Amino acid sequence: MSSIVKSAQRLVVKVGSSLVTNEGQGLDRAALARWAKQIAALRLQGREIVLVSSGAIAEGMQRLGWKRRPHAVHELQAAAAVGQMGLIQVYESCFREHGLITSQVLLTHEDLADRKRYLNARSTLRTLLGLGVIPIINENDTVAIDEIRFGDNDTLGALVTNLIEADVLVILTDQTGLYDRDPRKHADAQLVAEGRAGDPALRAMAGGAGSAIGLGGMLTKVLAAERAARSGAHTVIASGCEPDVLLRLASGEAIGTQLTAERATLAARKQWLADHLQVRGRLTLDAGAVKALKVDGKSLLPIGVFETSGEFERGEVVSCLDEAQLEIARGLVNYNSAETRRILRTPTAEIEAKLGYVDEPELIHRDNLVLL
Repeated sequence: MSSIVKSAQRLVVKVGSSLVTNEGQGLDRAALARWAKQIAALRLQGREIVLVSSGAIAEGMQRLGWKRRPHAVHELQAAAAVGQMGLIQVYESCFREHGLITSQVLLTHEDLADRKRYLNARSTLRTLLGLGVIPIINENDTVAIDEIRFGDNDTLGALVTNLIEADVLVILTDQTGLYDRDPRKHADAQLVAEGRAGDPALRAMAGGAGSAIGLGGMLTKVLAAERAARSGAHTVIASGCEPDVLLRLASGEAIGTQLTAERATLAARKQWLADHLQVRGRLTLDAGAVKALKVDGKSLLPIGVFETSGEFERGEVVSCLDEAQLEIARGLVNYNSAETRRILRTPTAEIEAKLGYVDEPELIHRDNLVLL
């Protein structure tokens, strides 16, 4: 088995808090220097690299003398504000030793949920890569609140992978990779060397968060691989403690867990829709409407929707659920929540009679809808 990184030209590398901060003991400068050295070598090979790094809150906790991760949002924001300074200072100095320029990019979900800001972020990152700069990305914890936080940098890494249409997402963790069950509890646990991103069996294997420092457990990494696969990107989950792990992956050595993407790449606009972590409402569809969307490739009409929940405005993103409450699609809705409730189960020809006007004959047009 050869590494899926070998032929990749554009990579997103995500490193977790436990690696960056030596299990919360403060920034591990030697580790950051090793990654900078490896990334510099990959740049000499002509590859483009974006680094998504956790560690700001953990570093801030260390600087402030806090032993336990706070729960209050304002305290997390304060820790991030303190820690981000040290994190970027060390990265900048490490990369400068190899003649590389770095940039700091802080993102919130709102930056990617808004179409204009999404395109701006995409253009900025592509420009930085074209200039040979190494973008270092973190969630903007200083201003983020619960409603707009990514919640873990595994998800952020996947979103960035899709944003710049990277070939591979490499998630470096303190674990060897994904095991068929928790290796900390089961001595006979087996490493999953390869799998298909999106395979439901992988979720069952993944388990919960294992660190008091960061939020991301193995489950978030498996889900990140699913999200990255939407743009056709493969994912590697490997130990950041492995010597020269990035260079060995790039040379073709198979390390950790490789999760391959097997679904077709989504068009950029639909990728943006699929990447929405938050939706404003939910529409429950009957079997006929589900078939129309999934099999026939048609738009969603009001007659096929029998229930709605949430408050949303026209043009916001809503989820489409089947009768078992499984999400099958999401899209930009043409009517607000109050209007949608009034036209449920209504034939297109009768919309005007119920509302007094017709904005669009479809509840969601096919061009503004993506299947999941």
